[in-house]
Order: sequence, then structure tokens, then C-alpha cells
Amino acid sequence: MFKRILVLQLVLFCTFRIYAQTNENRKKTTTTRVSIAPKIDGLLNDSAWKNAEILTDFVILRPDNGKLVSSEYQTAVKVIYDNNAVYISAKMRDPDPLNIPQEFAVRDNFGQADFFSVTINPNDDGQNPFQFIVQSTGNQADAKVSNGNEDFNWSAVWESATIITDKGWNVEIKLPYRAIRFANRPVQSWGFNFHRRLEKLNEQHTWTFIDNSVGRWTQYDGLIEGFNNITPPTRLNLYPYASATSVSFDGKTKFDYSVGMDLKYGLTDNFTLDATLIPDFSQVGFDNVELNLGPFEQQFSEQRQFFTEGTELFNKGQLFYSRRIGGSPIDQFNISSNLIKQDNFDGNGSRIHEEIIDYPRKVTMLNAVKISGRTKSGLGIGFFNAITENTEATIKTTTEQMNGGKTTETITTRKEVISPFTNYNIMVLDQQFNQNSTVTLINTNVTRDGRFRDANVSALDWHLETKDSKYNVDGSFKMSAISDDINNPNTGYTFDTSFGKNSGHWNWELGYNFENKDFNPNDLGILFSNDQQSIYGSAGWRTLHPTTKFNRYSFNFYNQANFQHFSGIFTGYEAGLNASAQTKQRFTFGGNLNYGSENRDYFEPRQGSTSGIYFKRPEKLNVGGWISTNSQKKLEINADAYFTGHSNHSQESYGFEVTPRYRFTNQFSLQYSLNYNKTDNDQGYVSEDANNVIFGQRDRKSYTNTISGKYNFSTNSSLSLSFRHYWSDVAYNGYYNLNADGSLSKKANYNGKDVNFNSWNLDLNYFWQFAPGSQLIVFYRNSIFDANNKSGLDFYKNLENLFNQPNQHTLSLRFVYFIDYNALKSIF
Repeated sequence: MFKRILVLQLVLFCTFRIYAQTNENRKKTTTTRVSIAPKIDGLLNDSAWKNAEILTDFVILRPDNGKLVSSEYQTAVKVIYDNNAVYISAKMRDPDPLNIPQEFAVRDNFGQADFFSVTINPNDDGQNPFQFIVQSTGNQADAKVSNGNEDFNWSAVWESATIITDKGWNVEIKLPYRAIRFANRPVQSWGFNFHRRLEKLNEQHTWTFIDNSVGRWTQYDGLIEGFNNITPPTRLNLYPYASATSVSFDGKTKFDYSVGMDLKYGLTDNFTLDATLIPDFSQVGFDNVELNLGPFEQQFSEQRQFFTEGTELFNKGQLFYSRRIGGSPIDQFNISSNLIKQDNFDGNGSRIHEEIIDYPRKVTMLNAVKISGRTKSGLGIGFFNAITENTEATIKTTTEQMNGGKTTETITTRKEVISPFTNYNIMVLDQQFNQNSTVTLINTNVTRDGRFRDANVSALDWHLETKDSKYNVDGSFKMSAISDDINNPNTGYTFDTSFGKNSGHWNWELGYNFENKDFNPNDLGILFSNDQQSIYGSAGWRTLHPTTKFNRYSFNFYNQANFQHFSGIFTGYEAGLNASAQTKQRFTFGGNLNYGSENRDYFEPRQGSTSGIYFKRPEKLNVGGWISTNSQKKLEINADAYFTGHSNHSQESYGFEVTPRYRFTNQFSLQYSLNYNKTDNDQGYVSEDANNVIFGQRDRKSYTNTISGKYNFSTNSSLSLSFRHYWSDVAYNGYYNLNADGSLSKKANYNGKDVNFNSWNLDLNYFWQFAPGSQLIVFYRNSIFDANNKSGLDFYKNLENLFNQPNQHTLSLRFVYFIDYNALKSIF
């Protein structure tokens, strides 16, 4: 079956014509070169704009796709250039300019405000434009777009200004050539499009028509010709930084400082080197830690800027989980299990006891480099490298010697490596074509010093669409190889493919995937479970234009049959139906109904999927719903709730989340969220003895309270608050042995431990962008953590107990300055 699928996909690949999609109605215009650059003030009264061609006749993208915008809300754009930059101006008409929404936000964040956006694609490939956004407040945002996905972690340094007039509002933009990538050719034509968002009308307008029934929005660019005799500048940007940090915990205070630099250098017209030298991550946000009783690790989001900016190539194939770099030590040989703990004197009259007195929880990253770019022919090339230092734990050895009735004690310390010097590499080749298709080859490699294991993972990934973008084939083949002293090497593989339609009202997908028992990408990636295979399918229907009562609505059905790959045993079936809609008044709501058959869980017993030991989970039915009120109102409320019941078992789960947000002024807003989850008679792994795997039956509940707030002094200066308290309580009411048929039988004379788990974090952050690309950040964090066995406390008693724990206080000051090589060269 596997070979047949590969042959079929090869035939389909050959039938997909590999050339750019054409559009007979594509808008085209010519830009104008100027000798004197306009002043960026939003007034648009410079002589440079007088002879520029006017780009207008905007159409509605959403909700009423394709309709011509009325004259009272039309937009007029001009594009000019000189030897240093591209300049864009836009006049946006509005009959009620005093009520244009203008909620403040800081860079790359969006408030309730209108915005103007320009996308520029120098390669005109329909897939990879640069996006620059200016909100009516003057706030900037920018993104690098790949196949319709916007990456707002990417940042450039550019200028803009806005002004409210009696006819609407204006924006004026200067985009230096260092902010984009283009080839060194005497005559150039670039893909362009312009977007305008009107919050009070809930509309988005575009210069060129974007058909929302087929394809991606990046495929519908217009063409601006006439960029003549422009030369890509030397793209060298330096970001030197200095930081100082104070950490106080349990009466002890540590001070630290760091000096380093981030660097961006254009190796060629289309390829850029990014490097971080002596990296400093002292001000990253906190992780949303939860109590984890399951067999798999908790996955955390990446918050370090170097690993979030410009990484779209490295995320191809889903083999890169950047938190592995500088994360917890691998501790492959589990040093705690090898400690000597001799409680009685031996025949020589000696007793030895060892304990760990220092165990680093994080590995230090020394530096990291990434090179990425894309050729004019659509070939993307990426290379990533990072190294982490050797990390050691400290072990204290106490030796007691009895001699003549007297005992002497000797204390020594030694070091044990828990994470060796490690080198991480990623190599990517990504060929795009037809404005909608891509084939990717990616390899990740982890090389560790000494006896620790090495890992190598390779993947071939493809997304192929027909020329008209109506039908697609997705798939991948991956292989992992783990090498160490025991397994040399251990090779695993996985395969996934699907066929589908994603155009018009109806969409559907049918697919198959498997991972064999040895596939393991987790040295640099993340995969929760292997040794499984699935046949899956989905179908959905959506509106393309608003109706008399609704802006949009959609329905979707999915189902999936699951099997163990090693044995082929059927493990379970799941299916679901969900729907969502938005009314004309911008009230959004939805619901879902999900079914899961009785299934075999080979992972919860923690014995390995090929052991044949499994836990039989009961049949379940889940129902849920959610609402979201009009976000333009001062008070916005988001809420959801769910209930899950099980057949032939008393387990049931229910919960809700409610999140009100209030905008006091355009500068100040607060948001509160309460999340509550309760599960009665949950069953899961607890421990094991010589003869049995032991499960426990437990009642679980959790509360998560979060508060976030911001006060914007301006678009370049803000004070923000982020608070989260997570509390989970687990009370066991019985213990059981796991039987060979997956059922449970009562276990006598076993006493486990209840769990009370708390994680508390409060962050205050002052941000000031005092010059383009340059920042001063003052950061404070208060954090408390506690895990004990005091189940059954009420909310206030739990807080009282938590506040008796030691607090950690972190205060950090960070200064970053942007240096542009070209500006520096012109000075000297």
C-alpha cells in the first residue's frame, strides 16, 4: 500500500504544471523615480508626489468579497522611489474622520484601530512578500509572509507617519532598500498589493481583487514596473546590547550582567546571516506551567526572539522544537539513580552517602547562527547552527569510617556531566513553484561530546496544488537515526499523505499516516507518541459572501480510525462535528460535538508501546460551545464551556473559561481570564511494583487566573502587566492493578499521595523605543512555585499556604542600540 501511494503521488506531481499562475486581469502600473525624497510627515504635500500615478479603485476583501468600495471610503495610493528607498503614500477617505478608531499599541501589536498595509514581493513569486503595516495611531507592524502565513516576529527598521484630516487619514512610508531583499538587475518589476482595514465597518479593502474562494491571498498581487538602476545596499545591521539582572530568592541575592550583540548581514542580494553572540534571554516571558500527570512532556511556546524571527524555513517538516536548545539537561544516564546511599556500616567499618547539591535546570547556549534566503527561481536555502556548553551537576560524598569505637567523617565533592558540549544543525532546501506548491528537503542533526547519544533526522515534505489552486496533495516521509553506545544506530521512519480540495463552498480531505515504533525526532524536535497509524478524513462547508443576518458561517466534520503500527491492532475511532458563525453585529459563536470509541491506550502504562500492555479507555462523548462579543466595543467578552461523559464508567469532565476585556481609553485596557476544569473519577498511571502496573482513580480540578493590562504612553513607550496563577488539586480515591485485558482491578494496601500544585508569575514590563530599532526595557518578575500533598484546601487557604513559600524577585535592565552600516558609513 505504501509503494502504491508513492507512485500515485508521483503521477499527480508530474501532472501539476510547474510554472507561475497567470492572471489576465492583473493590475499593472509604473512607478516614478524622484531626485528629492519626500519628508515623512503624513502631509503628502511634497513635490515628489505630484507626477506619481494614482492607484485606486479598491475592492472589498471581506466580508463582501469582490464588491467595489464606495467613493466615500475609497483609497488612493502612490509609489515612488530613489537610490535609497521606496516611498508609499495613501489617502484614505472617511466621511467621519473624528471617529476613526485609534487604540494605541506597541510595535507588532494591534489595537482597535484602522490600518494600511503594503505587501512587496521583489521576486514576484506569489508566495513570499514582505508586509509593512501602519495603524491610524502611527504604530508600525511588519511581517515576512510565506505561503499566506504572516510572521510578525520578523522586524525591519523603516519610517512612517500618519495624520487625521478632514477627509479621512493619510499615511506616508519610507522603506529603505535594506528592509527588503531584491536582485541586482538594471530593470525590475515587483509584485505589490495594498490593504486597508476599517474597524467601524468591519471591512478590509485591497487594491487588487483577492478571490476568497480559491488560492492564497499572496497569489493576487498587482505588478509595479519601472524600478530602474537601483542597487541593493550592503545589508549590515548591528544590535549591540547591555543588560544587568538582580535575582533574589530565599534571602539570597545574585547580580549578573551581560554584554553581547545580534548581527544581521546580507551575504548576497537574497541571503541573510543572523547571529547572536553571547545571547541574553533574561527578559523572556514565563512559561504556562501545568501539573502533568500524563505520559508525555508539556510543550512550551518559544519566546526568545532569535528563535522566533525568520525561522519559517527551519519549521518545515515540523522537526524543529527550538526549546530543546538551552533547555533542560539531557541527563541520559540519570545520575540520581547511580548515587551511593549506603545506610549501614559494611564489613570494613565504613558507610558512604552521596547527594546532589547543585543541579542546573537549564543549559547555557553559547551562540547561534542562521543563514536563510530564497533565489529568484524559488529555491529557499536555510542553515542553522547553535552550540551549548558542557553542563555539570555537583555531588557531595560523605564517608564515615568507624575505627576503635570512634567515627570519622570525610566530605568530598565531584562533578558529573549531565549535558555535554552539544552542536545543533539544521539544513533546508525548499523549492517553490506555480505560486502555490512546494517540495522541501530538511535535515536536523544533534552531535554531543563523549558517550552521550547523537541524533540525525531527515524529511522530504511536499505540498502540491493544481494550477487553479482547487485541489492539493500534502505529504511527507521522515527518517530518524539515534546513535549511542547501546543503539548504533536505531532507525525509525514515518509517512503521511492526504488528498483534498480547499476551494469554493465545499472542502474535503482524505489521508493516511503512520509512525513506526523507532521513529524519534525528539533530540531537536517534539513528538508525543509513535508506533501508530491512522486513516482520517474531513469535509466542510463555508460561506463566501455575507447573508442578510450573518457575515459568515461554516460547518466541518472529521473522523479518524486509529491502529497500532507495530501489530496493526485497531485502537479506536473518533469523530466530530463543529460549526461557527458571526452575525452582522459581530457576535461570534460556535459549538462542537465529539465522539470517541472505547480505545486501547498503549502509552499511559509507561511500559513501551510494543510491550503489549495497554489501558482500555471507555467510550466518550464531548460537547462544547463558545462565544465572542464585538471586539470594537469597550467591553468585550469571550467565553467557552464543555462537558465530557463516558459510557460504562463514572468519569466525567466539565469546565469553562470566561475572559472579559475592558478598554478604558485608547491608551489603557485590562483583561481578566478565569479558567476552571474538573474531572471526577479520572484514571491514570501512578507507579509500578515487581508484578503490576499501578493505576489510581482521582478527582482533579484546576483554576487558572490571568490578568493582562497595558498603558501606552505613545506608540513607542508602554507599561504592561502579565499575571498568571495556576492551581491544580488531585485527590485519589482508589488504587488498582492494570490487568492483561486493559481493565483495572482493586489493589489493597497501597497508599499513594495526593497532589497540590501551584505556579504563580507576575511580570511588569516598561518598554521604550527611543530611536528606530533601539530599545530600553525595564523588567520585573515575581514568581512562586509550590508542589505538596495538601489536597482539599479551599482557594483562600491554598493562597495562604502558597504565600508562605519563598518568593523569587527578578529585576532586569536591558539596553539595545540599532546601528546601520550604511548610515555609519555616510557619517564618516
